[in-house]
Amino acid sequence: PQIVVSVYGPDFFGNDVVRGYGAVHIPFTPGRHTRTIPMFVPESTSTLQKFTSWFTGRRPEFTDPRVIAQGEGREVTRVRSQGFVTISFNVV
Repeated sequence: PQIVVSVYGPDFFGNDVVRGYGAVHIPFTPGRHTRTIPMFVPESTSTLQKFTSWFTGRRPEFTDPRVIAQGEGREVTRVRSQGFVTISFNVV
């Protein structure tokens, strides 16, 4: 099993935009576990698309969270690293 994290936040114009996506496997062993999830954001492929998305406030984002968890097809998707999220698990 995995946890898929999607982080959203306001941009300069007050629009809710994606700040990052990430996924991590849930540990099976009992105890307290801390995992750091590297976050990434999809990027536009051309300068015109980047300007248009900035101007309209609609940045590229994934519509299906399974894309993040599977990783299949992501090798052709242009992404940019966007920080980290730390998550704690208490497994019984």
